[in-house]
Amino acid sequence: MLNLRWDSMHKGPFMVHGERRNFMGKRQDKKPMSIMKKMAIALFGGIGVGILFLMLREYLNTNGMGQVWDIINKIFFNDITRDSGFKSIGIFYIISQLFMNGLQLAIVPLVLVSLSLSLCSMANPQKLGKIAGETIFCFLSFYVVGALLGGCFAYMVKTMGWFSVQLPTADTSNLATMDSYNPLTTIVNAVPNNIFSVFTTNTSILAVVVIAVITGLTMNALRKQSEPVKKVLESLNEMIRVYMEFLINKISPIAIFCMISRTFATYGVEYLWPALAWIVSTIFICILLVFTIYPLGVWVTTGLNPLTFIRKVLKVGLFAAATQSSAATLPLNKKTCVEELGCSEEISNFVLPTGMTINMNGTTVMHMMAITFIATSAGIDVTPAHLLLAAFLSISTAMGTPAIPVAGTTMVFAVLNGLGFNSELCMIGYALVLAMNYPPGMAVITLNVVGDAAANVIINAKEKELNKEIYNSKGTERRNM
Repeated sequence: MLNLRWDSMHKGPFMVHGERRNFMGKRQDKKPMSIMKKMAIALFGGIGVGILFLMLREYLNTNGMGQVWDIINKIFFNDITRDSGFKSIGIFYIISQLFMNGLQLAIVPLVLVSLSLSLCSMANPQKLGKIAGETIFCFLSFYVVGALLGGCFAYMVKTMGWFSVQLPTADTSNLATMDSYNPLTTIVNAVPNNIFSVFTTNTSILAVVVIAVITGLTMNALRKQSEPVKKVLESLNEMIRVYMEFLINKISPIAIFCMISRTFATYGVEYLWPALAWIVSTIFICILLVFTIYPLGVWVTTGLNPLTFIRKVLKVGLFAAATQSSAATLPLNKKTCVEELGCSEEISNFVLPTGMTINMNGTTVMHMMAITFIATSAGIDVTPAHLLLAAFLSISTAMGTPAIPVAGTTMVFAVLNGLGFNSELCMIGYALVLAMNYPPGMAVITLNVVGDAAANVIINAKEKELNKEIYNSKGTERRNM
């Protein structure tokens, strides 16, 4: 007989030996909400609340109640690290920064450990060279396709007259510009002259990748002699995994809501309207490419169901959109690729960190849109020849994007100079793009990280390392990385 008793604590369902049951004695399994649903709720909820705050801001300022908005801004949104935020609370800002700092805390050790272990575990050095070549070719192919499609769409939008807007006056004296940046300096900076200096900042990820490659290859060559170091790295890898799973599953929804709400609440309508055509068109083309070139690329090269790929990787894109960081998205991307898409952990540990470093396909697409918007708004007739040159310059600069704040948007300046679009009106347009980089940046970073996952699936399939049963399954097959 079933041992049924009334559960006074839960006021309704029966408990049988500690298990929740309904009134018929059947077990009730309450499934926790998936991380994808949590992030989707946080993302769209944040957008909705942010727009409401934006409307409230404009209403208060228009009706002579700006002081009320100042109080609201100080309580919720103000940057407390600035001089203007000395007397502010900035609840949303604090939560956002704590979360991002927590993510960035693991970036350097994650890249170093995962990539080192991957290369150390490869028994065949020739296999590594083959995988590296396939990785670069795959990313470069996505670059070219993205740039061409982005350029075509930008030209179409320009032809329709959507970019012919009245630019607002702006102070261009404080722009983040790069007058003398040579993308080839990235090669020089990739090999650091001080190993410890690289680990003290998150702005030298390419150098960390190089150190990880050197560490992994030397460990591979030493074999048994490197076993103590390998065990230490494996332990560190497990610690990072547990830490990141907690941060992503438990903390990220709240932080994402705060980040998105704050972003929209701090924008002014005076900037929003002139840039609306650029923002909407950039977001549209990036999202369109996410749902087309990557699934189609997976289908054409592997024969696998493209809908399965996009369904499973969608949460990675949502997380990237919210955090605007491919580095912060790396743990979730790896987890998804290994546990749900059937990719080899060994290959994933190489492809994904490499993609995080050099795959900026979304940045190139954004460059094509931004250049066309800026030039057209400044009265310049952008031709297909201009766009072809812009595509070449953008791919070159995107692959060597330096580690600076809003790097992708800042590099628009380099492409503008390369095209000779450096008039005062162009600089005003550039200032507008720089000020409004966050909304389109959400779509840009999504295009980048989904491209990393697509390349990973393709390379795993070519190397016959892809578990198709896991790929085609509806749920997660591997519970531990």
